[in-house]
Amino acid sequence: MAKIISIANQKGGVAKTTTTVNLGAALAEAHQRVLLIDLDPQAHLALSLGLNPDDLDASTFNVLAEPSVGFPRIITPIFEGLALAPADINLSVAEQRLGGTIGREQILRDKLREVQADYDYILIDCPPSLGVLTVNALAASQRVIIPVQAHYLSMKGMQLLIETIGLVREKLNPQLEILGILLTMVDVRTRISNQAIEALRGMFGDKVFRVMIRQNTKVIEASARGVPVLKSASSSPPAQAYRQLAREVLSGQEAGL
Repeated sequence: MAKIISIANQKGGVAKTTTTVNLGAALAEAHQRVLLIDLDPQAHLALSLGLNPDDLDASTFNVLAEPSVGFPRIITPIFEGLALAPADINLSVAEQRLGGTIGREQILRDKLREVQADYDYILIDCPPSLGVLTVNALAASQRVIIPVQAHYLSMKGMQLLIETIGLVREKLNPQLEILGILLTMVDVRTRISNQAIEALRGMFGDKVFRVMIRQNTKVIEASARGVPVLKSASSSPPAQAYRQLAREVLSGQEAGL
């Protein structure tokens, strides 16, 4: 039965999609069966994996909004061990479409039951908000990974997400826990990055992943090519960092799952 992990932060630009793509690729490389789910109307997950969201016949929007549509209809194999349930711009009206639906916060959880046995890991790329899509992801997940830029303002914005996780745990999903906080776009040459790293580790201790994702143009180049950095620059520092993240997820950090 798949372990379901949301990649969440209401702040944009903290590498949620990059983390989803490359952690998924690293887990697949480690012989895990992985499904990536895009809940962001910007559909960057599809673009990062070489798919054009404008060409889709159906997307995660249809799965959430139409009772007759399930995940098997939209899942696309990417390469061995890795598959994608893509989003498109229609997802931007999901809040309005689901507004009067009974149990709207748990639609994703219910729909995932059909495919959960087919995968070892399901990673959910959440939108940069704390609306109904992110709540659906948190209600369906066992764990959350929070990517956060090594910057004071990015860290300050985490508090609202942590409060939301607490509310979802209390009202919808008692098993939900933070798997780890991931420092991204780190530049160790700057004092502000180092201060932010020290402060984050001081506040959250071993909830902060040991590995950090440093700034590197190889990640941007990989996204532009529509492939994970593990495929386009296999020996590069970010590829090695995401492999280390996968090892942390597979070992000690995930012992409670």
